[in-house]
Amino acid sequence: MNALTRTGTPWWKQSSVYQIYPRSFADSNGDGIGDLPGITSRLDHLQTLGVDVVWLSPIYSSPNDDNGYDISDYLNIMAEFGTLADFDTMLAAMHARGIKLMMDLVVNHSSDEHHWFTEARKSRDNPYHDYYIWREPQADGSPPTNWEAAFTGSVWEWNEPTGEYYMHMFSKKQPDLNWENPALRQEVYALMRFWLDRGVDGFRMDVINMISKPWNADGSLPQAPVVREGFLQPGFALSCNGPKLGEFLREMREQVLNHYDTITVGEAPLATIRQGVELTHAQEGALNMLFQFEHMDLDCISGHPNGKWALKRLHLPDLKASMMRWQDALAEHGWNSLYLCNHDQPRPVSRFGDDGVYRVPSAKMLATFLHGFQGTPYVYQGEELGMTNVQFPSIEDYQDIEIRNMYRVAVHERGQDPQQVMQSIWAKGRDNARTPMQWSDSPNAGFTTGTPWLALNPRYPEINAAQAVADADSVYHHYRQLIALRKQEPLLVHGRTEMLLPEHPHVVAYMRTAESDSARLLVLCNFSVEPQTVVWDGALKFETAELLLGNYPTDNAELAQRLQSPTLRPFEALLVKLRPH
Repeated sequence: MNALTRTGTPWWKQSSVYQIYPRSFADSNGDGIGDLPGITSRLDHLQTLGVDVVWLSPIYSSPNDDNGYDISDYLNIMAEFGTLADFDTMLAAMHARGIKLMMDLVVNHSSDEHHWFTEARKSRDNPYHDYYIWREPQADGSPPTNWEAAFTGSVWEWNEPTGEYYMHMFSKKQPDLNWENPALRQEVYALMRFWLDRGVDGFRMDVINMISKPWNADGSLPQAPVVREGFLQPGFALSCNGPKLGEFLREMREQVLNHYDTITVGEAPLATIRQGVELTHAQEGALNMLFQFEHMDLDCISGHPNGKWALKRLHLPDLKASMMRWQDALAEHGWNSLYLCNHDQPRPVSRFGDDGVYRVPSAKMLATFLHGFQGTPYVYQGEELGMTNVQFPSIEDYQDIEIRNMYRVAVHERGQDPQQVMQSIWAKGRDNARTPMQWSDSPNAGFTTGTPWLALNPRYPEINAAQAVADADSVYHHYRQLIALRKQEPLLVHGRTEMLLPEHPHVVAYMRTAESDSARLLVLCNFSVEPQTVVWDGALKFETAELLLGNYPTDNAELAQRLQSPTLRPFEALLVKLRPH
């Protein structure tokens, strides 16, 4: 059960979440890899920022084929990160600062080095065999379906001892778990209780809407329609949102989550509005909120065989329409998660703003745009500093399995221009978000005294936490003020959202209102490097206006008059409270 605040609102609705990618956050022992003691040493940074929850990417034992998302032991800590004692120390230090901890729950798949799978692959009658998904080859010996895995190649891998293929929607070292097996589900619930009993406050659930597969009546999986002869077809669309997803998650809620005061968010690729409402419904749903990807797919060419790597310029009305579809649908019965960045997404200031001359104002603008909506906002490490994408010159400089596999297939198998492929990697590669945290302008940005596991962004001498904390006008302090405003302004939590200029190509303008409050909140954001003059579609009145937060100096005394037909400076953002006379 979720505890309520004094206002009768679940605490996670009023919270702000900070994601830590532990490998890249802070290294305490000089081996070049971030660790748990490193996180503990930097918690004051988060306390001053004001965040309420830390989402910690996987720290469990792992061979690191996919940087910890391939788990070989769910009940232990990866040696590179520390020990269970280090974990307990870190958790106690978070709780002492009023910060809750949300762990990453990765249970669509395990590592192929997990003892479940090492046993499962030995024989068909092994007790663990049914913990995973196996299918017979086709008559010609080929894989059961023509699905392509997320990291390229077939989703099927041959297992000689049993004469079968096993499914892996990601790397071949990440075999998918069989949620149809009740024994497997009980193992998952047991490991969840292990961490909750240790004091963890909730879970972010990795690709959770893939745990139910869309089996045919005969137990087979559908073939994907062949779009290009000779090419595997993306399996994501055919592996999400299976018919038993709600059943499995409700069982999880009944057996585990209802017995603890938790925050839960499910990563849900290709989730629909209807599924979002069903899964996050306050009474009937199983989760508090979802990470959906609709707005993250707007700057790639829909349906292109290169997927997210097929770049196109963002059309701002599309972003507004996407945000509003989810705002409207979940306003009454569900809840939104708000994010522009995470460990899988590039840096927003490089993606949607300007990481050059206007880096600081555009980073602040994007923060204002996001935090003004209804939902729980997420800040990814370094986002509060305005960290940028990186352009490493060679594919050898990158560590991410997705990047390396994409480059190999695109260049060496499909003959694409290497420079064009690198342009896509510079724009969308996951290592953009995984370069080490930039703490100072000292060697290795204060991240490590050793050699970093992934090269640093060379801009760290100018973009770092020490500089940002010392500068009252920095991106960091803008985030700090936004996070504080959520605790001061109930409209930011409870207000309904109304988009004011849905078709404007460069300006986002929306209002937050509530029937119980005569005041309104206006959010104005210029997504352009050029000044933009706003002409309101309807008769909006701005007699009494108070600037709560802006990213340029603004004369509050003249604000109401300025809002009648405002000209927004490049990447300007205004968060304004409007009151009637």
